Formats: sequence, C-alpha cells, structure tokens
Amino acid sequence: MSRSRRKTPVVGVTTADSDKLFKQAEHRRERRAVKALVNAGEEPPAAKTFGDPWDGQKDGKVRLRDPDPKLMRK
Repeated sequence: MSRSRRKTPVVGVTTADSDKLFKQAEHRRERRAVKALVNAGEEPPAAKTFGDPWDGQKDGKVRLRDPDPKLMRK
C-alpha cells in the first residue's frame, strides 16, 4: 500500500500501546464497589462513575500544524 496516505493531519497522543490494563483495573474497581454496596443494601453508583477515558493512558488526538510526510503515511 505505497499510496496509502492520511487525509487529515491528526495523530494520537499516548503513553501506552493499549487501554487494556486501564480498563481491567477500572472494571475490577467497579465490581468491588458494586458488590460492597449491594451487600450493604444500598443502590449501586451510576455506571459512568468508573472508567473515565480521560484518566487513561491513551487520551486523545492532536492536529499537526506542519505534518511530516512520514507521519502522513498509514
């Protein structure tokens, strides 16, 4: 695919290869909290309380002003 190019100069901003470890830890934390609240007879918290993607290691994208041709290849 020598002719494969990006159409927009947008690249990811990340410090990790994957979100897997973050997601596993957040789901584990959610299950423990829900289990403790259910055992106490209380209502579980909202699902959005846990696993905020902005707290993860992969956290968004950035637009390049003067993109390098190497970054524009797929």
